[in-house]
Amino acid sequence: VQLQASGGGLVQAGCSLRLSCAASGRKLNNYAMGWFRQAPGKEREFVAVFSRGGTTTNYRDSVKGRFTASRDDAKNTLWLQMNNLKPEDTAVYYCAATQIYFYSTSSNDYDYWGQGTLVTVSS
Repeated sequence: VQLQASGGGLVQAGCSLRLSCAASGRKLNNYAMGWFRQAPGKEREFVAVFSRGGTTTNYRDSVKGRFTASRDDAKNTLWLQMNNLKPEDTAVYYCAATQIYFYSTSSNDYDYWGQGTLVTVSS
């Protein structure tokens, strides 16, 4: 499966952005999916992950209540709605997929990655 993330940009703190991830090549309903991010000098971390089929969703604590992840397997697309952005949300955001695991928050478990989209939040 090929993944293409988009929607990043430069915004002020408190603003919103919506990221999209379009998949091609295979149907997403066979994959667990996730949004991850990597800030300069830091390790890649999970932001939101879906189980295969989308029955379970999990968010990292720092984005709960501000970010909403969704997936539409019929459209082969993921979204990440990010509200009330903070400077510490600044990172390159990636979408990822794994067919091996039903659900995982570890980036090591994901086999397929989009190219990343940069989100910069100014204070």
